[in-house]
Amino acid sequence: ASSPDEEWPEAEKAEKLARGAALKWASGVFYRPEKLEGLGQYRSRETQRNSSIQSRLKSTVQSYLEGVSAGLEQLRSAAQEVQSVYQDLGAARWALLDSADRFQGLQQMRALMAEHVQLASVVQVLPQLFSVQEMFSHTLQLLHGQHLLEAHAELMMMEHLRDDILSQLHLHGLSSAQTTVLSYFGGLQELNESLAKQLWDIVGNSLRLVREDPVLFVTAVRIIEREEKIDDTLLLEATFLPPGRPKGWKQKFYQVLRETITGAHFHAPRMDTEGPGLARHLATLQKDIVSELRVVKDLMVQCVPAHYSILSICTATYHQALTSHLQDILREDLDKQALFLVLEWALRVYHSPEMMGHPDLLPEVDVSALGPLMSPELVDQTERKYVVKVKASVLEWMQRTLEVEFKDWFREEEPETDHQGFFQSSLPVIVMQMLNENIRVASLITDSLQQKVYNMALEELEAFLGCLREALVQCGKEHQKDRTVPKYYVAYLLAMLNNNLALSSSVSSLHPDTARREVPASLRAALDRTQKKACQLLLEELLLDLQPLCLQLPSRKWLSGSQLVSSMCEVIDKYAKEFSHVRKPIFTLLLTESELLVASQYLRALMQKKMVCKNEEERGQLCDRLLQDATELRDLFCGLGLDQSQQSLEAVFALRELICLKDPALLSLEVLGFITKYPDISDEHISTLLDLRGDVSKEVRHMVLEMMAQHPQVLPESYRPIFSTILVPAPELPFCLRKGKCA
Repeated sequence: ASSPDEEWPEAEKAEKLARGAALKWASGVFYRPEKLEGLGQYRSRETQRNSSIQSRLKSTVQSYLEGVSAGLEQLRSAAQEVQSVYQDLGAARWALLDSADRFQGLQQMRALMAEHVQLASVVQVLPQLFSVQEMFSHTLQLLHGQHLLEAHAELMMMEHLRDDILSQLHLHGLSSAQTTVLSYFGGLQELNESLAKQLWDIVGNSLRLVREDPVLFVTAVRIIEREEKIDDTLLLEATFLPPGRPKGWKQKFYQVLRETITGAHFHAPRMDTEGPGLARHLATLQKDIVSELRVVKDLMVQCVPAHYSILSICTATYHQALTSHLQDILREDLDKQALFLVLEWALRVYHSPEMMGHPDLLPEVDVSALGPLMSPELVDQTERKYVVKVKASVLEWMQRTLEVEFKDWFREEEPETDHQGFFQSSLPVIVMQMLNENIRVASLITDSLQQKVYNMALEELEAFLGCLREALVQCGKEHQKDRTVPKYYVAYLLAMLNNNLALSSSVSSLHPDTARREVPASLRAALDRTQKKACQLLLEELLLDLQPLCLQLPSRKWLSGSQLVSSMCEVIDKYAKEFSHVRKPIFTLLLTESELLVASQYLRALMQKKMVCKNEEERGQLCDRLLQDATELRDLFCGLGLDQSQQSLEAVFALRELICLKDPALLSLEVLGFITKYPDISDEHISTLLDLRGDVSKEVRHMVLEMMAQHPQVLPESYRPIFSTILVPAPELPFCLRKGKCA
């Protein structure tokens, strides 16, 4: 047998803890000898306390024992009662089994009772059933008399009767009888269709009726609301759905209203898409839409329930119909005026206070949430179409302008002059006005359209300059055939230079935005090419007048003293007077180019190997003539306003030094200085100049050419070539007397 300590380990642990606590307390109380005197007192007090605790424990245990005893007694009593109920249920079960046959009779009675109830219901509705045809006729008369509310009340009553019968048949599974009922109530379909037709006619004329006779429109809305509630009720029950339900007349109301709006304005026969016709059409749309939305906002809203959101529905319908309508219009091949009208109307007029932003419509009408009337892609596509049309118009106009300008060049009178005496024509004014006007018009729509037209304008101006150059070339060819045609050829070339300068200064102001006025490099190049072409033709004309004089250089007649250079100065002075009719930068350019032309022609004439100095006396005469000619020409150009430092005639003075050198042995040093100053001179040029002297030996020539080979020159960036444009005649081959004896 196990010990009590093993059975109750908790009790042993508790006793040890109690003994330890008591020992600790006693050692704390009696740690001094004088405290031992109160030991008896402590013992007596603890004895009383133990007795009290024991008595309370006994009382508690006694109470628990009495409760357990009472519980056991109650359990015993409950067990007896359950046994009794079990016996009673068994007896009842046997009694029910004995009376099962009697319940079969009750079932038959129940069936008879249900049949009786059905028959009683049929008897109750028989008067209504017999009067259905009469009610059909009466309801039809009410509809013909437009007594819609009364007609609808009778229609609902007949539908309710039919639906009750069909519901009962459905409930009892008598589906075969439903066909008979539907056939009997077949007239309801005709009544429904007749009523619906009148309702939709009313809705179709709602904008007129709410102004003239709102009662009829309100009646139609009330009927639609009744039917909508019936639909909602039947859909909620979801046990039996009668035929023709749900009718969905509210959605049909919206559909008819939308079709009425779109049909009245957007399904018209093919309209005139030309500018004036389209403008009238869009103006009519603007007026009608604003007027009708006013009617909806002020009158129709009061005739329908708030949850219909009738103003929002109508606004969205107009917006969507306009979106489709504009797309249909843009599918046509519209001219530039029509494309502009569509863009302006969709992007400016539509949202303006003249239409959807009209004070009478705000704030209830808000199209901002409906999206743009034209998508960004469609706007971009339309803008591109517009630019193509404008481009064709600009091209045609520029071609006409150029044709007129070309004819003017052949007139028998000088070009017109401005207040400063500069030649000009109306060409730059016409071109810039046309381009400016198109860019200004485009700025009324969008910045993107303005930029597209601006880019197109620059492209067309560049192309126009190309055509202008071709026209100048053609005019030059005509002039080459007969120098008397055009009569004022030089004057009109000078006018074109002024025109080109005017275009160059005006093109930067084409764009209204100063931040975007950068002129493309290709256009600047086209302007520069046009200027160069006109200058080239002028210099060619000057050259034609100078060539007969230059052909007489050099010659011994010229050496002995002639008026060749004086004649050249007269020609140059005549052209300079003509050049005074161009503005300062061009005048300076022409003067500079003319001086270079004169210098190069003079040098070219010297290098044609027409003359070789026979002796020192002729070399002296040549030096004097060169000095006199170069000085005369230099003074002429200085007098015309060209600074000496900008003149190329200095090359003649430098060349004279080569001719005047007394000692040929020093030519290498002199030539080195010459080629350093004029690095584009070649061996052939130097060799020809040495020939002109007539006293240079083969050894000196070889030494000079060898020195040039040892000192190759590089052209500086700012250097103006002089000699590179001068061709030296090829040396003549010596005639061979016998084979193998050629020098």
